[in-house]
Amino acid sequence: MSLLVVGSVAFDDLETPFGSREHALGGSATYFSLSASRFHPVRIVAVVGEDFGPDQMRVFEGRPIDLAGLSKVKGLSFRWKGAYGYDLNEAQTLATDLNVFADFKPVLPGSYRECEYLFLGNIDPVLQLDVVRQMAKRPKWIALDTMNYWIRGARPALDAVLKEVDILLVNDAEVRELTQEYSLIKAYKKVRALGPSTLVVKRGEYGVALFTPEGIFAAPAYPLENVFDPTGAGDTFAGGFLGYLAWIERADVTALKHATLVGSVMASFTVEQFSTERLEQISQDEVRNRLALFSDMIRVEDL
Repeated sequence: MSLLVVGSVAFDDLETPFGSREHALGGSATYFSLSASRFHPVRIVAVVGEDFGPDQMRVFEGRPIDLAGLSKVKGLSFRWKGAYGYDLNEAQTLATDLNVFADFKPVLPGSYRECEYLFLGNIDPVLQLDVVRQMAKRPKWIALDTMNYWIRGARPALDAVLKEVDILLVNDAEVRELTQEYSLIKAYKKVRALGPSTLVVKRGEYGVALFTPEGIFAAPAYPLENVFDPTGAGDTFAGGFLGYLAWIERADVTALKHATLVGSVMASFTVEQFSTERLEQISQDEVRNRLALFSDMIRVEDL
């Protein structure tokens, strides 16, 4: 049983108050798969250009990540250039070059069409819906990420794909724009009417809020001494969250709460270094130890 992600594999040029990187590996499918594969095998559908070479491929090697759906075509890979000030919650986009990603039309290999779990990364909702329709059978759950650009510019298509989705993962500004509600509780009620029964609201350094039919759960961000680069933290969270759910083969409210903690811990590793540098290095013991510490931090003993 595999977890399928459809998204971007890209290059990032990054500037933060703590340093910079050029031609760094990035993209939603990259961060997601490096995180999720700690818990469950992952299959990637994405496109890269001729500039994507052996050095980038090595990042995925030795991990349960299937790249049969990663197409390499003539041209240059998707590239994003961004800068952060001391408020690391907000990125300033300096340049976006879609390159080969502009013509990306996901085609699932035959073996991918029966994956049990599906994550639709932040791409055009028309393409997200097409991926759902390519599946030979409906996955056990479908999760989706989106952004303000699609909420504003492709709302009919987004509404259509949301009807097929079980879990929506977005940040607080995105869900407020999607629902036109400032209150996240009211926003969740409107999200449920659109289709997803579970809403995960990513709030950066302020943590994450989980909304389910059984109630609300909130967790802080894992406290860190050093934070260098928040790029990819949201996709890393999604990878940890959904990879864990796929691993335990459950999506009940207790499993979703535990998945929230796992996602937060995985995201905490990403921000400690630039790009995927920290995700490439961590061991299973580091993940387990940090998860145990985090669980202990938020536990309240009975009076």
